[in-house]
Amino acid sequence: MKYDLIVIGSGPGGYVAAIRASQLGLKVSVVERDELGGICLNWGCIPTKALLKSAQVFEYVEHAEDYGIKVDKHAVDFKSVVKRSRDVAGGMSKGIQFLFKKNKIDHIQGFGKVLPGKKVEVTDSKGKTTTYDADNIMLATGARSRELPSIKQDGKKVIGYREAMVLPTQPKSMVVVGSGAIGSEFAYFYNAIGTEVTLVEYMPHIVPVEDEDVSKQLERSFKKAGIKVMTNSSVESVDTKGKQCKVTIKTKKGEETINADIVLSAVGIVSNLENIGLEETGIISDKGKILVNDYYQTNIPNYYAIGDIVKGPALAHVASAEGIICVEKIAGLNPEPLNYDNIPGCTYCSPEIASVGMTEKQAKDAGYEIKVGKFPFSASGKASAGGTKDGFIKLIFDAKYGEWLGAHFIGANVTEMIAEVVVARNLETTGHEIIKSVHPHPTMSEAIMEAAAAAYGEVIHM
Repeated sequence: MKYDLIVIGSGPGGYVAAIRASQLGLKVSVVERDELGGICLNWGCIPTKALLKSAQVFEYVEHAEDYGIKVDKHAVDFKSVVKRSRDVAGGMSKGIQFLFKKNKIDHIQGFGKVLPGKKVEVTDSKGKTTTYDADNIMLATGARSRELPSIKQDGKKVIGYREAMVLPTQPKSMVVVGSGAIGSEFAYFYNAIGTEVTLVEYMPHIVPVEDEDVSKQLERSFKKAGIKVMTNSSVESVDTKGKQCKVTIKTKKGEETINADIVLSAVGIVSNLENIGLEETGIISDKGKILVNDYYQTNIPNYYAIGDIVKGPALAHVASAEGIICVEKIAGLNPEPLNYDNIPGCTYCSPEIASVGMTEKQAKDAGYEIKVGKFPFSASGKASAGGTKDGFIKLIFDAKYGEWLGAHFIGANVTEMIAEVVVARNLETTGHEIIKSVHPHPTMSEAIMEAAAAAYGEVIHM
């Protein structure tokens, strides 16, 4: 059978691209060896948020008396927490199956490999190979946990993010290596349900890609919650011979040894490029990423690549946007290239982090004269009422033209608020226009208006 488009990989890039292609009249199939939805839906974004919600509920119960509620008995049922997370992921995967049927997309079960001549070879679980033809082929094979030589993962004591979601028992102690989104979220989750957590970060600040003020606030919040935070530090070795892991950590003051039940390596990801036919087809990659143009075509005509295997932020919503742009171009439409300067990033620990655009340092380094407005949630009526006063809104504007250069949020539910900034920046909205846009009271989101007002000396509630 010949297809207009074959997509290899069913993550948020692949399945979204397939559905959009079907909407545009293309005959589409998706090659996937595992559950539909890819890492994000099955082992990433969705199940981790389910775990984090359980931790948040437990924290509410722990602090119920702060809200005038007495709870006599409560405890974490770790197996039930994990089961709920897996059930949520399973339900979402079934949702993708429904969408495939609705859009008449074929699911080809197996491992896909591109071949010259616009062909895809699929090997099923029994080792049988079948070759399919397509006018266009899209690679969306995603990424996996990066493994450092000093932190070899055995899947039991030294683990990656997948194992961290389905541990058979809750560890009493854990060392988390790397404080990006994955590391910070798991550090929060396990600490919140009672595990003793040490967070190790090589850079001077945790969540190092964020604005420095955000990093400092999260470190304060984590330490207040009981997480041991070690910055300017690196794990030199992990000895797993004993009952516990013996973790040797290099710090500015010298080496320190910590014993822990589990070591979670969260030091980034690596693209899945092995054995997918790049060499045979002549598709060029560089530094672990496939090279593509603005519409995700590789150097070989009719072969495309999107998501974590190309340059750009390794985020689910980025892969989805790339997939849509790619198939719209294939279908003969004229989509605009993706603006990578206006991509929001979110971290779902507590307090949450959300950001888009330049940090204060980046704006200054780029030569902008800037206005910075900052509004703390301690001055927010809604935050006080909700008992979530940690954090702030920080906005950065170009002093000359009022251009919105960046936004950096840390606090409760801020991941739900960042889209306002993304849309506003896309519409070239200025700081004054935000100040004059009436925000509802009392809400967390009115802090955006207040922060804009602070940048121009007009803030009311501070």
